[in-house]
Amino acid sequence: MPHSSDPEDLGDEEEQFEEHEEHEGQEEHVLATALPPKGLKEISSLASWTVSSSKPGSGIAALRSLDMTQFWQSDGPQPHYLTIHFFKLVSIVHMRIFLDFEQDESYTPTKMQFWAGMGVHDLQEFCEMSFEQPKGWIDVDFGKVGPISEVSDLPDGEVDWSARPVLRAFLVQVRIIENHQNGKDTHLRGLQLFAVDPAATQSTRGDISPRKPTSEDRPKRSKAIPIRKAPWMLEPELR
Repeated sequence: MPHSSDPEDLGDEEEQFEEHEEHEGQEEHVLATALPPKGLKEISSLASWTVSSSKPGSGIAALRSLDMTQFWQSDGPQPHYLTIHFFKLVSIVHMRIFLDFEQDESYTPTKMQFWAGMGVHDLQEFCEMSFEQPKGWIDVDFGKVGPISEVSDLPDGEVDWSARPVLRAFLVQVRIIENHQNGKDTHLRGLQLFAVDPAATQSTRGDISPRKPTSEDRPKRSKAIPIRKAPWMLEPELR
């Protein structure tokens, strides 16, 4: 097959190749950021997920995919609900959502609420967040769950999750209240929930090589503060 020697054609091919490489690089970066933060494990698989409505092909599977070109798209009246029902009591220390205003425009949420409890009848709101033009992973604010302690002598980018508040619940519900430009339906491209991974290899300051924490130096969870000391955030009493 003959190849074009026109400089304009060659320039177009080079530009397309560069755009393709840049797009692949962006996809790899997004995939890397979807991995669990150090010291945490993703616990979404321990729950059943339901939504208030969805377009065909844009349901739970698309939302939980690590491919951020996929998304949950609602198909009903506001507010839109996403309910995550765990099979056992879990201790959540971190949550995050993925939004992309550049791609979704009027489908982009501008106001979201996060609720938790032991069941659908005792849910309590622990966070409300507002957005303008969000893009990328956004951490859910745990400020109302309990005080957030910052450890200043940790290496850059590392977080002491044992010093963070713990959300204990069977059920978590996300409510999308408003969309950009009063859009009716919504897009949510990702939602992840994390617990501390006790099996994760942790490096302590001054260690030459990583080691597994012993029972003596393992972080104590007794200081976790529930949402306004609500009784449903405590260990259930067996009767």
